[in-house]
Amino acid sequence: MKKLIYLLVSFLYITFLIAFIGCEPQGESQDQYEENLAEDMTSSLKNDILRHWYPRVIDSVYGGYLSNFDYQWEPLDDQPKFLVTQARHVWTTSRTAEFFPGQEGEYLEYSEHGFDFLKDHFWDQEYGGFYTLLNRDGSVMLTSSYVDSKRSYGNAFAIYGMASLYAVNEDPEVLDLAKKAFYWLEEHAHDQEHGGYYQHLNRDGSVMQRETPEFKNQPSFDASTIGYKDQNTSIHLLEAFTELYKVWPDSLLRERTEEMLHLIRDVMVTDRGYLNLFFQPDWTPISLQDSSVEQIKQFYDIDHVSFGHDIETAYLMLEASEILGIENDEKTLDVSKKMVDHTIKNGWDLQYDGIYYGGFYFQGQDSITILNSAKTWWAQAEALNSLLLMSRLFPKETDYYALFENQWDYIKLFLIDEEHGGWYAWGLDRSDDQQQQGLKAQIWKSPYHNGRALMNCIASLRGPD
Repeated sequence: MKKLIYLLVSFLYITFLIAFIGCEPQGESQDQYEENLAEDMTSSLKNDILRHWYPRVIDSVYGGYLSNFDYQWEPLDDQPKFLVTQARHVWTTSRTAEFFPGQEGEYLEYSEHGFDFLKDHFWDQEYGGFYTLLNRDGSVMLTSSYVDSKRSYGNAFAIYGMASLYAVNEDPEVLDLAKKAFYWLEEHAHDQEHGGYYQHLNRDGSVMQRETPEFKNQPSFDASTIGYKDQNTSIHLLEAFTELYKVWPDSLLRERTEEMLHLIRDVMVTDRGYLNLFFQPDWTPISLQDSSVEQIKQFYDIDHVSFGHDIETAYLMLEASEILGIENDEKTLDVSKKMVDHTIKNGWDLQYDGIYYGGFYFQGQDSITILNSAKTWWAQAEALNSLLLMSRLFPKETDYYALFENQWDYIKLFLIDEEHGGWYAWGLDRSDDQQQQGLKAQIWKSPYHNGRALMNCIASLRGPD
């Protein structure tokens, strides 16, 4: 039904434009229009996101945050504690405390509550670094494959959350632990020869190598990413280092932030304008181009165009360049624009709006083939943020602003659950009806992507104070 309504509204809108083209603009000014839009987003941020997550996810028994809730926001029996999600809640609540003056006490309390759990349970007191997955009570999950390993990705988010919290409460203990995590990554995960960071580490911090026959040079195996470097870890290390540099302008931290910006912008992004996903230690991309069509589709996760990551990375690179104070950084601006333009050209749904999950450039073809047309919630949020950002940076290119408006309409129609609250995991236009009963929260779904996108958009629409 929503698809039919959307098509009807689109038809009426086009008919209206044709009938009234050439008429002088009437009604509200652009400033007033953007203030109204900011009010709409603020209301949605508060009522569709924050009030459903907080304080509902606060674990008052064991600390930290609960993880799994059904489509009606009822908690499930299984409540593991995943480092990435826990840290993202710390970031979201501390950022909310900063964003809404007058409510900072409430959200700051939620953030400090999460930090205590990171400090007391996730930090490995013997070897350093943060564990990846724990039981609800904070004990090590012995049945998990993560028990003897750590991930740079999760440690990056721990730094990200703590840096954001320190910006609000200025508690030295928070900054000290963020520094310890940074130095732990520097000692164990950083590649001094080729640059960047390894993702997979043993519990003691030693790097997992691709030595066993079933892993070596076999990208089609399920566990084939062991020992590879990857774009997803890299972009979130850049994100974390950028956040930490805001509150701790350390010279080594600056060097590593610049290093990650360079690697992502100049090495990982292809000439077409999208990110390769996995790499050998020397940054040679892992490619399925020589594989059969069946293998490419079967092992799609290791090599494809991820539109959500591309459009998110455009923002993260520009944010890093700004925080580093790089003047006249035309290179980062050009590459970021190229990534957004590539996503719009190749991953935008011309029927319903929104961006697809991913595609692939098959050998000998100039155009991309969409292999996954579903629309994950986090990618739609990142697209909203980056489209408005591009419209500000390139005001003469009006398509960015129009697509930003369309994207917001898409989110309201196909992602926001008007009955139960929160966002669906997948856009209803490209998913089956069962998605309406999908989990509202799980270890990979928190209000970090959509919360950040709306806060950034609201700030941009309202302009400087």
